[in-house]
Amino acid sequence: MKKLTTFLTGTAAAIAMTAGAAQAERGSDGHLNILYWQAVSILNPFLSGGTKDVEGSSLVIEPLAKFNEAGEMVPALVDEIPTVENGGVSEDLKSVTWVLSEGLMWSDGTPVTAEDVKFTAEYCMAEDGGCQQVANFTDVESVEAVDERTVKVNFSIAKPYPYGPFVGAQSPIIQKAQFENCVGARAPECTDANFGPIGTGPFVVTRFAANDVIELEANPNYRDAAKPAFATVTLKGGGDAASAARAVLETGEFDYAWNLQVEPEILAQMEAAGRGELISSFGTSVERINLNMTDPSPDKGADRSTVEAGPHPFLSDPAVRRALSIALDRELIVEAGYGETGRPTCNILPAPEAYASKNVDWCLTQDIEEANRLLDEAGWMPGGDGIREKDGVRLSILYSTSTNSVRQATQALVKDMWQQIGVESELRNVDAAVFFGGDPASPDTFQKFYADVLMYTNNFDGTDPEKYMAEWLCDDAPKPQNGWLGANIPRFCSEEYDALVKKMGETAPLEERQALAIQMNDILTNEGAHLPLVHRGDVSAKSTTLNGVLMNSWDSELWNAADWTRAE
Repeated sequence: MKKLTTFLTGTAAAIAMTAGAAQAERGSDGHLNILYWQAVSILNPFLSGGTKDVEGSSLVIEPLAKFNEAGEMVPALVDEIPTVENGGVSEDLKSVTWVLSEGLMWSDGTPVTAEDVKFTAEYCMAEDGGCQQVANFTDVESVEAVDERTVKVNFSIAKPYPYGPFVGAQSPIIQKAQFENCVGARAPECTDANFGPIGTGPFVVTRFAANDVIELEANPNYRDAAKPAFATVTLKGGGDAASAARAVLETGEFDYAWNLQVEPEILAQMEAAGRGELISSFGTSVERINLNMTDPSPDKGADRSTVEAGPHPFLSDPAVRRALSIALDRELIVEAGYGETGRPTCNILPAPEAYASKNVDWCLTQDIEEANRLLDEAGWMPGGDGIREKDGVRLSILYSTSTNSVRQATQALVKDMWQQIGVESELRNVDAAVFFGGDPASPDTFQKFYADVLMYTNNFDGTDPEKYMAEWLCDDAPKPQNGWLGANIPRFCSEEYDALVKKMGETAPLEERQALAIQMNDILTNEGAHLPLVHRGDVSAKSTTLNGVLMNSWDSELWNAADWTRAE
């Protein structure tokens, strides 16, 4: 516990460094233009697993603590991170007590209280609520409002890492008064609250058009009277990564553009224009192909892509999953689409370094011959057109992803590689705002998974992967009962895996936690729940006139937007 405590409490210097030199007067730097080519669909991250929705929300609603650009936990709505040494974490590790900073106000001028924090937990943990971030509340037994400013989280077991609830952009605090009639099955119905949350962040929503644009203005009740420096903000969505990069680096139309998954040589040409600069960092982002473990056939009706539909017609075969993986040339995929901002990987958990497995590097070597041998041995034989089949089932894959030039290029490469082992692929791409939107009425969201394989990137907040690895629990698969908002996208289910998640939640020594995380990572790769492709560096662009930006792969990229200023 000592190593972890030292890591958490050594934040004073980090806080001082991350505090930007904001103007002396709130709003004195005018307007800020931000471009997220994956448009924000909702401003309630509890109802969306999409990164763009979490990040858009982070301008408005905040957690008790954040992670800075170095991956260190730093206070946001509190003055101190609770630890065993300062009495905030109980000796038996079964509770953590947070004390809100004095005088905190919601943007509507009402006080932030412990009741709001308690309510937030109840909201996410409610049955039938479809909370996308429920893994943050694993093993939470109760949350108590001890007094106006003090909240105590009680766990059913000892929690060596008790910082899942209310830490990081995925687990912010929401106002009880605004959301108290939106609990459980009613959560998605509260459009006004989900589109315009009252928050503690630096900005307030003035207009929100889902999948298009957010207009914001400086929060008049923000806790630092001199911040934010910008009076108004536009967060525009739509287009593609290349046009977003161009809007900052070449035309100067926007001040910041996120997630520039663009061919590296094209980015270099744009940056040469001199209007903006690229910023990047490596965190936990992995571009992966998820394999659907359930049957997505339309004739399964309402049970389509759920456990009730039964196992997938061919991806349920371990030989097929292994063959699909070793047929891939990950080095070529990185070279073609990512350059220096990507690394081939077989890990779904590539960082921090202590958690990165070396046990599954078998997938780094393309082996077409071995892939064909595996399929032959399993009885999948080529038909007259060269496509393998068995018992009337063809190895024909519907391969879906979001619309993006790098992703479409990757799809084309993968299609060719799979063709070499007798597997055909139908390529589909869906507008990112829809694909990541989480709309339970849409058939094209990644949560619905109405395809055989899906490709996208995901990551997690902070540096401890406990809540992230819990995403593959059997019970967390998306289904109609949870509004299709479960986090276990491939519908993977393993009693062994579930037991390891439980064990990690009860394990204190850091070395043992690392070993458990690696073991879970290896199960996911060896079992073929997904095919990890690229450990992605996060790449964005900022205007040369924008100061105070600290690129952050451990939390929202907009985590310190209150400190952004305009260069004179």
